[in-house]
Amino acid sequence: MITQKNTALLHRKEFQMMTPAPTATAAGAFVVAPDSGNFNLALYVASATVHYLYSHDDDGFVQIPSGALAGLFGAGACGVYHSWSQNYTANGGTSTSVTVAAATHNISVLAVGQAIEFVSAGTASGFRSTVSSMINNAGTGTITINFNTSAPTTILSTHTFRLTTGRFYVMNAGTIAAGIFRVYDVATLTWTSLGTTNLPATWATDGKLVIAYNYGEIFATGTATAGAATTLTNSAKNWTVNQWTSYQIRITAGTGMGQTRTIASITATIITVGTAWTTTPDATSVYAIEANEDYLYLLGNAAVTMYRYSISGNTWTVMAPTVARAAVPSTGMSASSVGNTNDVLWEDENNILEGRYIYSFRGGASAVIDRFDIAGGTAGAGAWATVTYVGTETFTTGSSAFVMGKWIYIRQNATNRFFKYSVTDNVIVPFTTDLYPDAAAVLGNKIWVKNLVGSNISWVYALSNSGIPLRRVMNISN
Repeated sequence: MITQKNTALLHRKEFQMMTPAPTATAAGAFVVAPDSGNFNLALYVASATVHYLYSHDDDGFVQIPSGALAGLFGAGACGVYHSWSQNYTANGGTSTSVTVAAATHNISVLAVGQAIEFVSAGTASGFRSTVSSMINNAGTGTITINFNTSAPTTILSTHTFRLTTGRFYVMNAGTIAAGIFRVYDVATLTWTSLGTTNLPATWATDGKLVIAYNYGEIFATGTATAGAATTLTNSAKNWTVNQWTSYQIRITAGTGMGQTRTIASITATIITVGTAWTTTPDATSVYAIEANEDYLYLLGNAAVTMYRYSISGNTWTVMAPTVARAAVPSTGMSASSVGNTNDVLWEDENNILEGRYIYSFRGGASAVIDRFDIAGGTAGAGAWATVTYVGTETFTTGSSAFVMGKWIYIRQNATNRFFKYSVTDNVIVPFTTDLYPDAAAVLGNKIWVKNLVGSNISWVYALSNSGIPLRRVMNISN
């Protein structure tokens, strides 16, 4: 079957007019898309009550249920995408299927083609596969999800699982109150209010939510040579002390498969985890080291203070970096976590740089980046450093930024001039200029990047600062 997927045959750096947004952007309006660029959907938050999912493949918007966000929508509102859905509880299954009750888990057809992982399933814990099909039998109230490889055991009603349909975390501006921080689960089309304790009294000016984790992005793999209650040893390694602090380690095969733990500290050969293993690893345990899927970071609010949210604990922590941020972020600030760069120096396993840094353009028309080292400092506190990049371009109200690989793409103010910042080379280079005029500059991130899966082609999308036009330009990644 031939389908239309908005794929151009030639690479020409020419902006295309896409389907306009259903509602005009205003101060605080923003778009959330995954940093991996591989997910078809992006979330457009137009106000505290009006939100849309945008389909890249179909170039269309659909309104979703209102998040009914508390607070006063405006500058400072922000969000971030997490690859994994909420956890769902099975009510039965086979070795190649799982069933759930439609009344409690009304999972949509968006799950087809996504990864499925069993997180509490006995010997199947940690097992991953791909959803091949779904049957939503409204008459019996049961949804059957079929996957394309066999689990090591029959799926039972005690088992739980999750999907890479993802979730959108949204933080509104205004006075902090219940309902100002919420999460939208894509598969079930539902919003959930989350904790706010330890956040400041108000949130405003400009702000960004960041996650370092991207599904499928792995920085190192190996097989343990030994394990203990809170450690995993690989005697063949020569890691730099504490280089993996605050990352996560996941047991992918062998003894302890399915366990994921935050890394508290490391030596040259031994990883110490923050919570004891349920099943102690041994010489059969295969592991992967990834960015931490449990942590979100909140930056901005015209303050140097940053906050970290634990998804598993539904709790906020006020971060206390060993080195504080040098100056407050201002209007047009950004925050981008850098993962895989395909740079040999950055991906050196014995002194890893990938997955380690959050780059934050300071904004306020300053030519400065503040960089947070997630693994730096002491006891996982992190540390800030100031980076003066090569180039004189500055950014303030109306600017937006989005990371993809080693590049941070930036739209400057309301000029519709676009740049790329290379994190590996610390230089800003020209990208393009959209001759279609932008509208009045307002705060709120309105650019993102979408990969054409299976190629080195991506699209840079830009939503008008104040209006409905949505435009995109092709980009060849390198």
